[in-house]
Amino acid sequence: MLTQIRKKRYDYLINLQRFASTGLLAVFSKADFVSGFDKNPFSYLFDKSVNHIIGENSKMHEINRNLMLIEKIVKPLPHVRLYPSQTDFDKVSSYKNQEYICIAPASLWKTKQFPEHKWVEFIHALPSKYMVYLIGAKSDFGLCDNILRQTTSKTVQNIAGRLSLLETAALMRDAVMNYTNDSAPMHLASALNSPVAAIFCSTVPDFGFGPSSENSHIIESDEKLNCRPCGLHGHNFCPENHFNCANNISVNQLLLCLNP
Repeated sequence: MLTQIRKKRYDYLINLQRFASTGLLAVFSKADFVSGFDKNPFSYLFDKSVNHIIGENSKMHEINRNLMLIEKIVKPLPHVRLYPSQTDFDKVSSYKNQEYICIAPASLWKTKQFPEHKWVEFIHALPSKYMVYLIGAKSDFGLCDNILRQTTSKTVQNIAGRLSLLETAALMRDAVMNYTNDSAPMHLASALNSPVAAIFCSTVPDFGFGPSSENSHIIESDEKLNCRPCGLHGHNFCPENHFNCANNISVNQLLLCLNP
């Protein structure tokens, strides 16, 4: 990989990772200008090194942290956007015959995932005028199917795994609201400036990974828990065995996002 990079003789190399391996690739790349974060062990050899602080000491969004790496190259700094093609929009046009809501119930980390029974309760509380699409990757089909089978509504469809990433984004763009965890679909909605309600269970928005749409909502437990956050990425189970950061979130908090 290093050989391939050196042959290109890049003008600029931007390293967003903090791993030593990427630092070595950057330093020996022969690029004219290298920038990266100070947490990389080889950052002292970069042309530009930017502080990377996560947590209470810095509430800066990760987007803005990353954009700081290209301040020398791009002015003014751009908004982050995705651009689905017309083909992507055509693929999902049949899903847009009435007002609809997208729900992305899955997350790679279980303690980031709003509980299954809570999603079911929320769907039952929704006004019947809304079509509900359960979205996600192929690996999320089983969870979405479990939720679907527990609902009594006839306006819920499980389309997890049917759409590509950009097709999913095209669908989320025109939703009345997109409900997500602290996970990838939240960022898809933000990149289309689509309405999004992001549920934070074990993690917190202060890490800098919250929604950035103009119409965005953060949903979290009203209870101040000493154990929250329990980590930057979450866990496969609640370390305290109560999962109150998720169980204490009421369905009414989700409903309020439809009529703020």
